[in-house]
Amino acid sequence: MKNIVLGLVFASVAAAAPCGQMASFLPKGSTVTTSEEVTGGEVTLLGKPVRGLPSFCRVAGSLHPTADSDIRFEVWLPATGWNGKFHGVGNGGFAGVINYTGLVDAVKHNYATASTDTGHDQTENTNASWALNHPEKIIDFGYRGIHETALAAKSLIQGYYGEAPKKSYFSSCSNGGRQALMEAQRYPADYDGIIAGAPAYDWTHLLSAAGRSLRMMLGDPGAYFGPKKLPAIQVAALEQCDASDGVKDGVIENPSACRFNPSVLLCKGEESDACLTAAQLKAVSNIYQPLQDARGRVIFPGMAFGGEAEQGGWASWITGTEPEKGAAIFGFATNFFKYIVYSDPSWSYKTFDLARDLALADKRAGAQLNATSTDLSAFQKRGGKLLLYHGWSDAAIPGGSTVKYYDEVVAKLGKKTSDDFLRLYMVPGMGHCAGGSSASTFGQAGTPNGDRFHSIDAALEAWVEQSQAPDTLIASKLKNPGDPNSAVLRTRPLCPWPQVAKYKGAGSTDEAANFTCAKP
Repeated sequence: MKNIVLGLVFASVAAAAPCGQMASFLPKGSTVTTSEEVTGGEVTLLGKPVRGLPSFCRVAGSLHPTADSDIRFEVWLPATGWNGKFHGVGNGGFAGVINYTGLVDAVKHNYATASTDTGHDQTENTNASWALNHPEKIIDFGYRGIHETALAAKSLIQGYYGEAPKKSYFSSCSNGGRQALMEAQRYPADYDGIIAGAPAYDWTHLLSAAGRSLRMMLGDPGAYFGPKKLPAIQVAALEQCDASDGVKDGVIENPSACRFNPSVLLCKGEESDACLTAAQLKAVSNIYQPLQDARGRVIFPGMAFGGEAEQGGWASWITGTEPEKGAAIFGFATNFFKYIVYSDPSWSYKTFDLARDLALADKRAGAQLNATSTDLSAFQKRGGKLLLYHGWSDAAIPGGSTVKYYDEVVAKLGKKTSDDFLRLYMVPGMGHCAGGSSASTFGQAGTPNGDRFHSIDAALEAWVEQSQAPDTLIASKLKNPGDPNSAVLRTRPLCPWPQVAKYKGAGSTDEAANFTCAKP
């Protein structure tokens, strides 16, 4: 049977090899646990049935590039209607699980797709105990697992369909954004288009900044400020910075252009949830401050102002419910230094020293975990396209870090070359990867959902396949976030950095049409 081609959309494809014989297309020494057709529209994943699926070939197993590597993977191949494309799926946190949500979305949209646990089995994504005395597993997590899975997936696609994918894409956020940049930097031939959302690309500096905050906030019992203090902090930040963009709407358009001074919160009498003690004020100010080298140069930005009390904000990531409880960054930082930097499960944040521990983190983990290279020329020269996005109210990874990386790439390659393949979209009011107080839905979760003006994934594919360079995107605030059919409460333009959205002075501030993109 011949393939019927319409652009890049393929009709029913005859398999070159049966699904049950896919093991022969994997590297020598690989382990295959599943290689079978899934029919009937249903599959059981993690003990729960998932329905509404097309028929697909499911291949699962492990890759073993080193003696200590056990990189579990799954590759799903649509049995009919394959669109000729491959979509790689990333991981959050310390990974450790197959991203079935991403696989389901991709196969429903006719993509061949793959995910990996990056070489270790760990359902608690802040736990890095798997890394203790396993340097090869750290490399697998750092970059090798995603790359080896991409190679295996492409080989299986060739074997199953009798042809390679016409285009390959990777779109992910957080640690998945770091994985995305690792691919663009280290393996530029793996993907044609890459989206890196809120990338934790400077892993050692990110978690060293977290260690500094933990030491400051928890080392002195009087410095801890709980979640009940956060609304007052956010209100004070908005009072100083909200109107700087010409619209007072509870969102700071560009926090980097405002200098919030939290000292206005210093308690002048008895302590309450509306004020901060001197020790608490010092801890809060520390979170906003960047890491600097001996010459005073910023090596990693501090947190931005304005999203402290949002759902999924500082309470989830920084303060927790009480000291040492409920804060995700506490888990990430302590696990990183215990199991990867010091190889000592008894290590405590109470001993953290910024100068010593940052240098040691760079020495012992920088080469494996940091995706900081600004030389993307190999990716650019082969026609690759890269889109970055980050929420300004992200409480996990400072939005300014992605601005810093973008600016450094432009400085390295030049503006003209960078514009040929790179865009950054900063999202006012958005938290970690999604959510927040303003318009923060722009098709960033999964495969293309909508047109190229409302879906960043669709914008990427239009750029790769039709040479339609993206400009302004439109983000929406939904009444029920997560439901694409929900009522839209607000739309706002997302401007390619360094442009920002500015109100035209007339019309509803909830309509994107009444804003324009301009230089700050």
